[in-house]
Amino acid sequence: MPDEKIVNSNEEEKLPIGPPLKVLEYRTISRGFGWWSAAVLVESWGNKRVSVYLWQKSDTGWKRKQKYTIHSQERWHLISEAIESLIGELQ
Repeated sequence: MPDEKIVNSNEEEKLPIGPPLKVLEYRTISRGFGWWSAAVLVESWGNKRVSVYLWQKSDTGWKRKQKYTIHSQERWHLISEAIESLIGELQ
């Protein structure tokens, strides 16, 4: 999508992620109209993971609606191959 952009983490407020997860780095995928999605590199119990989060803004702050975690480069390879095989069907 041409008007969507990925924003670096230093341009945003703190992510709504708490202990025991430690945010190492993140990139906002989109944010607006009460929704925020980001790819996040987290550390938990000495292990690094990449998760894709979707939050919705409420009266009390950001609430997580969805989260998908990628645990390894091998797993990402399988995921990305599956998506690449389908992405051509989108308009």
